[in-house]
Formats: sequence, structure tokens, C-alpha cells
Amino acid sequence: MKEKIAVYEEKMKKTCNALIEEYATIRAGRANPNVLNKIMVDYYGVPTSMQQVGNISVPEPRMIQIQPWEKSLIKAIEKAILTSDLGITPTNDGKVIRLIFPELTEERRKTLVKDVKKKGEGAKVAIRNIRRDANDAFKKLNKSSEITEDDLKEAETKIQKLTDKYIAEIEKTIEVKSKEILTI
Repeated sequence: MKEKIAVYEEKMKKTCNALIEEYATIRAGRANPNVLNKIMVDYYGVPTSMQQVGNISVPEPRMIQIQPWEKSLIKAIEKAILTSDLGITPTNDGKVIRLIFPELTEERRKTLVKDVKKKGEGAKVAIRNIRRDANDAFKKLNKSSEITEDDLKEAETKIQKLTDKYIAEIEKTIEVKSKEILTI
């Protein structure tokens, strides 16, 4: 039975990790290289992640610098950034590309916080769906006499505790990201 519960716990853990990865791509006024994670560069006809085509650094709090491994990639990297939903126009001096992050307006910060909360609520719904699936699976096992009534109650209690734990973790993640966005 522990193995069966562990399967659902793993799904809940993956949901939390996916949310954290999603939050890493939301820019909060400071330069964070993770905002480039989803951007793909056309590298000789092959979509390649930004990290594989150059060195990415943060020389200043509101600037990301990309130094391509090959100078010929500058145009492709610029194009990839411009066509992404990043909303920043890159500048280059022929050797490196710089992304300057503007200071976020109060209105933009509030919009981002709403987005963070919405994504967090989505993750909570996913956790609750996993709980429902787990409870349904254990009820089926009980109906087919594979587990006893006591085992069913114990499994439901453990699944509820896991649900509470991961929902609390998501709440904390939402709070931390919201605070980060609202901090000027």
C-alpha cells in the first residue's frame, strides 16, 4: 500500500516542481537568466535552447548578457528573443547581446501577482485532482476486496495529509513569488 501512496505523492511533488519552474520564467523587474529557458534559437536549422548557444550572465541587477559561442549566431539569438513573449528588445555590439529589464510599473506588478496566484490556484486544483484519483483508486481496491475497510480509511487519511502538505507548499511558493514581484 505504501508503494501505491508513493505514486500519488510523486505526482503531487511533480506538480509543485512544475509550478516552481513556471514561476522562474516570470520576470520580477530583476534580471533572471531563467526567463530565457523557454526561448529556442535557430541553430543551423535546429531549435536549440539559449543556454546551448552562448554564455549567459547577469553583470547588473537589471541586465542579462548573452555572449554567443559563435558570432554568426547573434542575429538568430536576437530574432528568437524578439519573437518570444519576453517583451524586451535586445541590443548588441557585434560581440554580445544585452537585455535591459525596465523597472516594473505598479500596475504591471499587480498584474504579475494576479498571474502568479492564478497559476498557483491551477496547481492546487491539480493536487486536489490527484487526491481524488488516489481516493477513487483505493475505493476500487476496497470494492474488489484487495484492501480492508481499515486500510481504505488509513490510505484516505495519508492521501489527505499529503494533499494538505503540498497545498501548503504551493501557498508558500505563491507568497514568496508575490513578495518578490512586489518588492521594488
